[in-house]
Amino acid sequence: MFSALGDSLDKTFRDLRGVGKISEKNITDALREIRIALLEADVEFGVAKELIARVKEGSMGENVLKSIKPGEQIVKLFQDELTRVLGGDNVPLDLNPPARILMVGLNGAGKTTTSAKLARRLKKDGRRPLLVACDLYRPAAIDQLVTLAGQVDVPVFAPDKSETDVIKVAREAIAYGEQIGATVLIFDTAGRQEIDEKLIGELKELNAFLKPKETLLVADAATGQQAVSVASHFDEAVGISGIVLTKLDGDARGGAALSMREVTGKPIKYAGEGEKLDQLMEFHPSRMADRILGMGDIVSMVENVADKVNEEDAMRSMKRMQQGKFDFNDFLDQMKMIQNLGPLEGLLGMMPGFNKIKKQLPTGALDDGKLKRTEAIVLSMTPYERSRPEIIKASRRQRIAAGSGTSMMQVNQLLKQFGEMRKMMKSPGKMKNMMKAMGGAGGMGDMMKGLGGGGKGGKFPF
Repeated sequence: MFSALGDSLDKTFRDLRGVGKISEKNITDALREIRIALLEADVEFGVAKELIARVKEGSMGENVLKSIKPGEQIVKLFQDELTRVLGGDNVPLDLNPPARILMVGLNGAGKTTTSAKLARRLKKDGRRPLLVACDLYRPAAIDQLVTLAGQVDVPVFAPDKSETDVIKVAREAIAYGEQIGATVLIFDTAGRQEIDEKLIGELKELNAFLKPKETLLVADAATGQQAVSVASHFDEAVGISGIVLTKLDGDARGGAALSMREVTGKPIKYAGEGEKLDQLMEFHPSRMADRILGMGDIVSMVENVADKVNEEDAMRSMKRMQQGKFDFNDFLDQMKMIQNLGPLEGLLGMMPGFNKIKKQLPTGALDDGKLKRTEAIVLSMTPYERSRPEIIKASRRQRIAAGSGTSMMQVNQLLKQFGEMRKMMKSPGKMKNMMKAMGGAGGMGDMMKGLGGGGKGGKFPF
């Protein structure tokens, strides 16, 4: 997300920082490029125009023009303005009883999956959510919600598939929620391919009956300006309290996120950056502004890792590394941890300066398919082979290659690189140098080149 916009802004601000003295012409030229970049990123015209006007007004001040680093000052102004446009501060859900959340949006935006993701988050926070299937037009939607509820281990109220009265369903769901002690009810509603009178009429009726504390619009970020128009229409109809942007990982432009808050005045509360049920993040405007400007989002990265990595398993692997006992069983555990974190590019995209590092990587270095191929090779080994890699000679390698659907060359390369990694782990000096190298941008670049697996001297096989 925002990669195209981030690249354009990075070039413009790099040029601006390189100018010794800032003039009105420098600022005007830079802001023209920024305006073009915003519009190409699908930011609504009025939003882009106002944002640029505010930055220009601040940039022309004497404090900026006469400062030691005027280029840096203008970047800071843009960062602050970007944060303002995205909403300023994170706005939490209103979960005071009776906590009812109405999920609305068009078909295909991800309402049902987002409802389950939200239920998972709330359960993890100590709430007792109940999912309610209110899409009575598509039996498959009820089945999908039941399946997802099972995956996140949350109760679900599913009406009979012949039911047509959505108010009756809502009334029975509330009674059922009281019976099981649910503290938050999440209503997954029907959608359409486009907004029509029947859809709006039903939502108005349901909204009036429930009087929900939160009415969340689930919008597909990749639809760009259409998402902004949809947000305005739903807000006029039922008065949305917030927005959940989905499929942010599939949209390189990200203009919808920049426009929706400004156009509707409603906060973006959550963002979905993947299909997995644990990939729903709280939306923090200041963190997102930093990511757009290539400054990273270390806080979200740490939260993401802490949420998905078992600390005891990680410490056990670290101790085995230090003792030189690291084998393919440990390696398999490490790969599963990495896979749990989601796509590598999404996670590493939260690191400061990653956009610059990414350009230096070999083609396909962040391809999750390589990780899966490596996992297939390791899974084709016997438990004894994983614990004693040194016994894997020619005939065993042939069997492993055939079992994993890979070539002998790929198996040989993995074993060679794993052997080099084990030697390095047994040498405290080399390990210390590696950890030191990982701390700097250059070191991280070298490490990521290794992740490609295909380049010469790559230290990591996946």
